[in-house]
Amino acid sequence: MYGGAIGVDGRATAVVDIGKTNVKLVLIGSEGAVLAEHRRANTIVTGGPYPHHDTEGIWNWMLTTLRHFSTLASIGAIVPVTHGATAALADEEGLVLPVLDYEAELPVDQVRLRHRGAFEDGERTWHADDYRAVRPAFSETLSPELPAGLNLARQLHWLEMTFPAEFSLTRYILTYPQYWAWRLSGVAASEVTSLGCHTDLWNPQTAEFSTLVGRMGWTGLFPPLRKAWDRLGPLLPALAAQLGLPADCQVLCGIHDSNASLLRHLDGASAREPVTVLSTGTWVIAAALGRPLDRLREQADMLANVTASGHAVACMRFMGGREFSALAGPNPLSCTLDEIAALVGRGTLAVPCFADSGGAFVGKEGWIAGPAPRSPREQYALATLYCVLMTGYCLDALGAQGPVVVEGSFTDNPFFASLLATLRGQQPVYLSGDTSGTTCGGWMLHHRGRQADMCLERAAPLELPGWDAYRQRWLGLAEQMLASGA
Repeated sequence: MYGGAIGVDGRATAVVDIGKTNVKLVLIGSEGAVLAEHRRANTIVTGGPYPHHDTEGIWNWMLTTLRHFSTLASIGAIVPVTHGATAALADEEGLVLPVLDYEAELPVDQVRLRHRGAFEDGERTWHADDYRAVRPAFSETLSPELPAGLNLARQLHWLEMTFPAEFSLTRYILTYPQYWAWRLSGVAASEVTSLGCHTDLWNPQTAEFSTLVGRMGWTGLFPPLRKAWDRLGPLLPALAAQLGLPADCQVLCGIHDSNASLLRHLDGASAREPVTVLSTGTWVIAAALGRPLDRLREQADMLANVTASGHAVACMRFMGGREFSALAGPNPLSCTLDEIAALVGRGTLAVPCFADSGGAFVGKEGWIAGPAPRSPREQYALATLYCVLMTGYCLDALGAQGPVVVEGSFTDNPFFASLLATLRGQQPVYLSGDTSGTTCGGWMLHHRGRQADMCLERAAPLELPGWDAYRQRWLGLAEQMLASGA
């Protein structure tokens, strides 16, 4: 239940929630109750010119699911919510190139890449330094230099250099939520939460495109800016008829998923200061609402995200869901407090990091200090301890103050929030009763101006002998990793 307010038009909302790992479609009634939820894996297609998102698979699944949802309720709006660092290059008919997966390794050294289209018989050299030469400074964008395609502008630069013929056909550069809104409504738009998500494309301090956009000649390719809650228009008539949806079903502009999680913590344009929101899933993103931006350090993967209202928020993140899976193993079994205590007592530590992308320790090879876990349950315990310590590291770096609210998939972990409360001492930690702040944020966009119920439960700290010494040893080893360059 997201709130008791009656919807804008008394009809249900369909939220398309595309995370990096899973795709969900959630039907939410006019009073905020979840009526139905369907999901599928967000698969990456490895064939073709480069690893890319299965947009057609998602589209066909979405249409089938919306057709089913239309039999359950009258749907007044469809709201796209997606992960960041992703964009579609499209002309009036559709994609001109597949939607690149941001985890795909773009060339980082001098590599010869065969062009297609008009350059079928030619070769050109692309070098990572080509992008670095045009990339704006961190002081302008508050967007750190990241690996693979996590800087969206780096993807665009690589695509233009590698596939110039296809890139030249581009009419629109559409950030990912707005790509789906365009397919549903036919209206092209840009929106700040996706543009301001470590893309190098946005200056969050002046609320305008970065100097890179003009330098690259891309300004005219970005559609007009719209608010995340703007109704771009009704669903395309043919789609409405095909899906059995009302002809006036509205398509909203949409929002970046971590920013969707922030919506219920914002009061109009301002945060209820201070509070830190932990959006957890494939990524763990700490957003310190109301904290200054001058603590941000590019080398630590700290950045400013931009709220739906256009305000910069100090953030730090790591690939927590991916790292948890790497440590917990393929068949995780939830642990007990005794198994957590056993690891702490034996001094078994996971030293970062265990993912290939993002975070202050990216590029460091993670390792286990002390006796190895003895069972799948202890592996789960170690993964939990690691993610708690990494989260604490991020909160310290941000200078986080006030309550910490845990949202997303880690709310299902029976010890994460309580261990974090143990770690933070006097700083209260709350567990959201809603495992998907992203879906709630999508609902709130349709119910603009109405506040969702928070449903927060304060996490009680745990009695854990040896915890302080365990944490200090972990911090020491982690800092050694950074200092050594290992």
